Amino acid sequence: MEVLEYYQNKIPLSYDYTQRKCILTLAEDINLYGVRGSGKTSMLLNLLQEEENPVLYIDLQDPKLIFDPLTSLQLQRFIDKEQIHLLVLDHYEEGYLEKFPNVHRLIVISRIKLKSQQFKPIELFPLDYEEFLAFENSHIKNQGFNHFLRLGTLPLIAQDPKHSTQLMKTFFLSSFNPNEQKLLLILAQHHTKHLTTHQIYTFAKEKFKVSKDWLYKTIKALTQEKLILFIEDRYEKSRKKMFLFDFAFAKYLTLGQPFIIQFDTMVALALIKHNIPVQTLGIHGYVTQTNELIISAPFESEESLWLKSQTKFSLYQQYNIQKVTIVTVANSYTYNIDYLHFEALPFNEWSVINDEEDPLTSLGTNF
Repeated sequence: MEVLEYYQNKIPLSYDYTQRKCILTLAEDINLYGVRGSGKTSMLLNLLQEEENPVLYIDLQDPKLIFDPLTSLQLQRFIDKEQIHLLVLDHYEEGYLEKFPNVHRLIVISRIKLKSQQFKPIELFPLDYEEFLAFENSHIKNQGFNHFLRLGTLPLIAQDPKHSTQLMKTFFLSSFNPNEQKLLLILAQHHTKHLTTHQIYTFAKEKFKVSKDWLYKTIKALTQEKLILFIEDRYEKSRKKMFLFDFAFAKYLTLGQPFIIQFDTMVALALIKHNIPVQTLGIHGYVTQTNELIISAPFESEESLWLKSQTKFSLYQQYNIQKVTIVTVANSYTYNIDYLHFEALPFNEWSVINDEEDPLTSLGTNF
């Protein structure tokens, strides 16, 4: 019991927490899950400051547990003895415990959604654009888009932008093992490209010693975690467009990344975070379930897009496109070609509109 006595009522403090769109309550058993670096622990620690009943918070990545792993029976006896009201298991991996103990309330934090049906699953992504602005000082919010582009979506970096490079390095070195780091470097080089897992394996084995089994297993795990994301293509079903979960992280891992790639990633991640299912239409944009085509065109003028739209109109007809939205940095305009309506919106306006249309935001299942 010595290690559990050590953890009892010893809850780390959460400093300078900035409220997120996802709201947790202590009313039920929760599985808070999401990609590493998304802010799950900070959100939970902030919530625990309001809890007055006996709490047992356990960080399962604590090195004190390496040679002394916990068991279900050990936890249950301690919970019963100390009348623990709330048990929190942080950094939990599926199968760590044979079964979860009986306790009044249980919160489990994991990277991947747990299989158990006893929990209300709540997924936390890294910051979206509006959440990022909440981290900004009021006197520099007019520079929000530029800062978002430079700093990305990780809360720990938005919290301390002056040390962003060092924090990104620390995150990379502390959150991934050496082989994962090498794989991420390969993925960053092919960020936003249409790839198969076999192609990733081919690229990886040219750079470092890697087994096919390990790579396929790791790609599957990172995809389940949503650290890497694949979007299916309507053109070519066998290949999918691959993204890393944070555009600034992808840029950090490469010597240079064109602005258009960063901007395209911002658009794709905004769609994913706002629960809008899409497919890619080759290199032409993203198609929603309602056949709206979303194009990333940060600086193109109305005249330039109009000419390109004329040449692609037969393609739009072929794929039954019903509306075209053009996401820009600052330009706004509209035009029609035949039956098809085109509307250009700046990213900051478009992102907010998509967030308002997300039916899951108000349910607390995603932000």
